[in-house]
Amino acid sequence: MADVVQWNLGPLPRKERVFRGQDPLQMNFSDEQLRQRFRFGRESIEYISDLLRDDLQRSTSRCTALSVEEQVMISLRFFASGSHLHVIGDTMGHDKATVSRVLTKFTDALIAKRDQFIKWPCTPDKLNATKNGFYEKAGFPNVIGCVDGTHVRIQAPEDDEPSFVNRKGFHSVNVQGICDQNCLFTNVSANWPGSCHDAHVFKTSAVGIHLQDQYTSIEQGVVLGDSGYPCRPFLLTPFRQPREQREHNFNRAHITTRCTIERTFGIWKQRFRLLKTGIRMRPDRACKFILACAILHNIAMMLKEPIIDNDDIPEEQPMIQPYMGQQDGRGIRNHYATNFFS
Repeated sequence: MADVVQWNLGPLPRKERVFRGQDPLQMNFSDEQLRQRFRFGRESIEYISDLLRDDLQRSTSRCTALSVEEQVMISLRFFASGSHLHVIGDTMGHDKATVSRVLTKFTDALIAKRDQFIKWPCTPDKLNATKNGFYEKAGFPNVIGCVDGTHVRIQAPEDDEPSFVNRKGFHSVNVQGICDQNCLFTNVSANWPGSCHDAHVFKTSAVGIHLQDQYTSIEQGVVLGDSGYPCRPFLLTPFRQPREQREHNFNRAHITTRCTIERTFGIWKQRFRLLKTGIRMRPDRACKFILACAILHNIAMMLKEPIIDNDDIPEEQPMIQPYMGQQDGRGIRNHYATNFFS
């Protein structure tokens, strides 16, 4: 029987502890580099951190606990890039589950403060400033806001999936926005699936009900909307078939003024790529992220954060429906003209 050899190796060396995560604010990033990654400069990130500090501060003395600044920057990175959670985790040095928990806590804390940043113009001074600001754009008087809807792509939900398919053929949330003359959101409604019409979203929204119930005279001001909305005393739409010169002039000023909401949506989606690439979450969580991005947009505008170009983001292709018509050049051309350029 072979002898058993005993090795006396002594105590095993203790594995060195590795702390994951990094605080980009402590790195030598310039404001431009921070904006490329998080859409906010150093002072703005510190402002958001101070705003949410009481809600995000961890009640623990563990040295591995995430700081408020780290939680803010993880969330901003997600909104700015639109990447998968595990990609955000790999970039910021945390696992996917940690990123998910941080996003939930950050979003809930930010939405709780929405009334500080998304405000309907109610006071006389604010109403007059809004009216004057819009009038300077194209000479359209008495305007207190411009309304429109935009679709934010989401993944196909398990429940009530068909109602989230919009007229363009992809799953989305129909987001209603109303803006002031400075491209600040004064109202955002992100509660409806993509199949809902803009007019229905407005009619059932809090601001739509408020205007319907509280409107008494023209001096209160009007909101401008496109032809998808019904023309109401408090919601003016363009003439569908203008005949007289005054109607053409009305439409020209109306369009020039109303494009403010289109520009607001453009800035918003350019700043937060998540809104362009799509939200791979269930609808209720996606709606919270959309609202959080609207609040962050207003904060960025108020802090005068520059807009970072996203030249690498391709334009969204429309859904190509099957074509069963005549298979020749003219047939295909008519199909394109009817479906994409009407």
